Amino acid sequence: MKNHFLVFGLAIALAAPSAVAAPYIYPQKGQSQQQQDKDQGECHVWATKQAGYDPTMSGPSAQAQTRSTGRGAVKGGAVGAAGGAIIGAIAGDAGKGAAIGAVSGGLFNGLRRRDQNKQAEAQANAYNQNQDAGRAEYQRALGACLEGRGYTVR
Repeated sequence: MKNHFLVFGLAIALAAPSAVAAPYIYPQKGQSQQQQDKDQGECHVWATKQAGYDPTMSGPSAQAQTRSTGRGAVKGGAVGAAGGAIIGAIAGDAGKGAAIGAVSGGLFNGLRRRDQNKQAEAQANAYNQNQDAGRAEYQRALGACLEGRGYTVR
């Protein structure tokens, strides 16, 4: 029963959307389903070691990394307004200072957030490229193992 869970997890991982399609595996020598499940489980372990990649492990979501809200600009505007009001009060016009502070604080934080989003997006793209390369190496190793055990892998 333990092998069935491993094979089920492997099937789910290989079926996940990616740039590399999951392989089709056909038993050339009439292997039973139980034998195929065992072979796939053992080959999964071997391929994971060879490729240094495990498709059953998930990583950070690029969408979660790059998602942003406007709270940074609002918070920056509030902090800027408070600072501007203090400086404006010293100069004789607290209201004008608060308005200038709010605009500049909001703008500064908005630009900072945009730069953070660009950096997060670049990191997510690099991560996804590494995942795709790891997945391809894993599938190549898995195919080699299964072919060595008498399966056709395409």
